[in-house]
Amino acid sequence: MTIALAALAYGITVAALVLLTIRVRQLLSVYKKGQPDPTRSGDRGARLKNMLTEVLGHTKMLNFTGTGIAHWFVMIGFGALFGTLITAYGQILNPDFALPLIGHFAPYELFTEFIGWATGIGIVTLIGIRQVTRIKKSGRSSRFYGSGSWKAYYVEATILVIVLCVTSLRGLEGALSEYTSWNWHFGLTWPIAEMFKSMTLDQLHMWVQIVATIKIVVSMTWFIVIASNLTMGVAWHRFLAFFNIYYKRNADGGHSLGNLPELLSHGKPVDFEDPADDDVFGLGTRGDITWKGLLDMTSCTECGRCQSQCPAWHTDKPLSPKLLIMAMRDHAFAKTVETENMVGENAPISLDVLWSCTTCGACVNECPVDIEHIDHIVNMRRFQVLVESEFPSQLNGTFRNLETAGNPWGSNKNDREGWISEMDFPIRVVEGTLPEDVEYLFWVGCAGAYEERAKKTTKAVAELLHIAGVEFAVLGKRETCTGDPARRAGNEFLYQILSKENIDTFTEVFETRKDKGTKKVVVTCPHCFTTIGRDYAQSGYELQVVHHTQLLNQLVREGRLIPINKSEKSLTYHDPCYLGRHNQVFEAPRELLNATGVTITEMPRNQERSFCCGAGGGRMWMEEKLGTQINLNRVDEALATGVEEVAVACPFCRVMVTDGVAARESQVQVLDVAQALLRAVKPN
Repeated sequence: MTIALAALAYGITVAALVLLTIRVRQLLSVYKKGQPDPTRSGDRGARLKNMLTEVLGHTKMLNFTGTGIAHWFVMIGFGALFGTLITAYGQILNPDFALPLIGHFAPYELFTEFIGWATGIGIVTLIGIRQVTRIKKSGRSSRFYGSGSWKAYYVEATILVIVLCVTSLRGLEGALSEYTSWNWHFGLTWPIAEMFKSMTLDQLHMWVQIVATIKIVVSMTWFIVIASNLTMGVAWHRFLAFFNIYYKRNADGGHSLGNLPELLSHGKPVDFEDPADDDVFGLGTRGDITWKGLLDMTSCTECGRCQSQCPAWHTDKPLSPKLLIMAMRDHAFAKTVETENMVGENAPISLDVLWSCTTCGACVNECPVDIEHIDHIVNMRRFQVLVESEFPSQLNGTFRNLETAGNPWGSNKNDREGWISEMDFPIRVVEGTLPEDVEYLFWVGCAGAYEERAKKTTKAVAELLHIAGVEFAVLGKRETCTGDPARRAGNEFLYQILSKENIDTFTEVFETRKDKGTKKVVVTCPHCFTTIGRDYAQSGYELQVVHHTQLLNQLVREGRLIPINKSEKSLTYHDPCYLGRHNQVFEAPRELLNATGVTITEMPRNQERSFCCGAGGGRMWMEEKLGTQINLNRVDEALATGVEEVAVACPFCRVMVTDGVAARESQVQVLDVAQALLRAVKPN
C-alpha cells in the first residue's frame, strides 16, 4: 500500500508542477504581449510597503468586517500550512516523519493547529456568508450574480478538505505520540487524538498514510484545475493579487481615483500635435490592453464587491464593473484575432454597458485587489470617440459646445461675469497677472457661472470670502471649461485643447509666483477640483487647489467666520463622488455644517460608500434611458431620513438632487454647504 500511495501522491505532484510551470509561462507570455506601461516601475520601496500593508492588514476586506476577518485567516492559512503539505510527503513513506530541524517543536505545532482551526472556521464562515447572501439577495441584488459559482464552490471545498486533513493528521500524530494527556504539542487537537488512541499502531500508520495522500492529491488536483483555467480568478488571485496591488497606479497606496492616467501608446504619452502613424488611441482590441490591464483581469476574484456598490447596476442598467472585467478577461484569453473589437455589437462589451458608467469610483474603492475599472472604461471610451466615432448622440452637442463656447451648455462667454453684477460688493476680475495682494484665485467654473442653482453657491462663497477678509479675484471671461466632461467621456483630444488653454492662462496669471504654495486656487466644483488639481499636473503644471468647503472650514477654525445664527434645521449631507471618494474630502463639509448648528442625519450610504447622483463621467449631458434614474435612488434615500434639508458640495450633485426632490414632489430644500454657513454667519 505504501508504494501505491507514494506513486499516486508523487505522480500527481509531478504532473501538477509540470502543468503549472507550463501555464505560468503561458500566462507570463500573455502579459508580455500587453502594451507597455512604464508608470508602474518606480518607487519600489513604497510599493512594497503598501502591498504588505494592504495584504497583511487586509485594509480593503475589513470594510466587510466579518468577511474580512474570515478571509484573513484563510489567506494566512494558505501559506502558513504549507509546512503540513511537506510533512505529508514524508508521512506517506514514514508515518512518524517530522520536518527536519523543526521536528516536534511545540510552538510550531501549536501555531499550525491554531491556523488550521482558524482557517477551517474562516472557510466555513465564508461558505455560510455566500449561501445566506444567495438566499437573502437573489438575482441582480446579489453581489455573486454572474460569478462562476462552481469555481468558488470548488475552491471552498478544496480548502475545507485540506483543513480536515490537517486536523485529522494532527489527531493521528497525537495518538501516535507518547503523551497520555493534554499537552502543548497538541493543544487544540488533543480531543481528536484521544478518539484515535483506541486504534492499533498499524491502523494509525495506515490512516496517517491515507490522509496524507488525500491531502496531497486534493492539493495537487487544485493546482491542475487552476492551471487548466487561467481565467479562474477566484483561485489565481491567491498568487496574482500581490503583484496587482504592488503595481497599482499610485505607489503610495492611494486609490486609483482622482486624475485619469495619460493616454499612452506603446508606453509613451500620445502627442496630439504630432501623433505617430502607429499610435494606439485607447482600448479597442485585445492588442491594446496593457500588461497591467491583463494583470487586473486575471486577478479578479469575482467577489462582486464592486458590483454591490455600482450605481448603474443598482438602477437596473447593464453595467456591472465585475462582469465588465470578466468579459474583458475572457475575451483577452479567448482564441480570437488581435484586431477583434472589444466594444460594440456582437462584441464582449456593449455600448450601453460602456456608457452607463458615471466614473463615481465606487468599484475601484471597493475592490480588494485594486482593479482599476474606471481606467479601462475611459480607455475604451477614448477608442470609441477618437477612432470609431461611436458615442451617445447627446455628446455631439456637448463636445461642440466645449469646443466653440468653452462650456458644455454652449452659453455666451460674455455671460460668465453676469453673477458679479448681482453682488453688493466689488469683485476683482484679473486682466493680466494676479496682483500681489490677492491670496486666492476663485475659479468659478462653468456651472458656477451659468447654472442658476450653482450661481447661488458662487455668490455665497464670494460673500463669505469677503466677510472673512480674504483677498480674491476671478478670471471672468478668461475662464473656459477645465475639460473634465470631455476627458471622462473619452474625448482626450478636446481635453488636451481645453487644458492647454487653461494652463496657459494660469501661467500668465501666476507669472510672478514661482512656488506652488503661492499659486492658490479655490473651486466650488469637485470636478474642477480634480481636473485642475490633479489632471493638469500630468502636463507639468501644479497649483495649490482647495475646495471651497476646505477653505471655509479653515476660516471658521481661525475665527475669521463666526456662525452667530445657529440653525435648528435637520439636514443630511450628500458626499459628492469627486470630492469624497476621488479626493478623500469627507470631514471639512461636515465640520462646517456642524458649526452652523444643524442636526446632521447621515444616509445609510455615506462617505466612501456614498451613492452617486448620476452626473459624473459625462452623464450630466446624456439622457438616462436605461433602468431607473440614479438621482431618484439617491433622493429616496435622503428623504427617508426625514430631514428638512439636503446639503451638497457640488454643482452637478445640486442639479441632480434638486431635480430628484422636485420629481418626488417633496418640500425638502436643497442647498450648498456654503449657503448653510452664510445664513449662520450673517446677522438677521
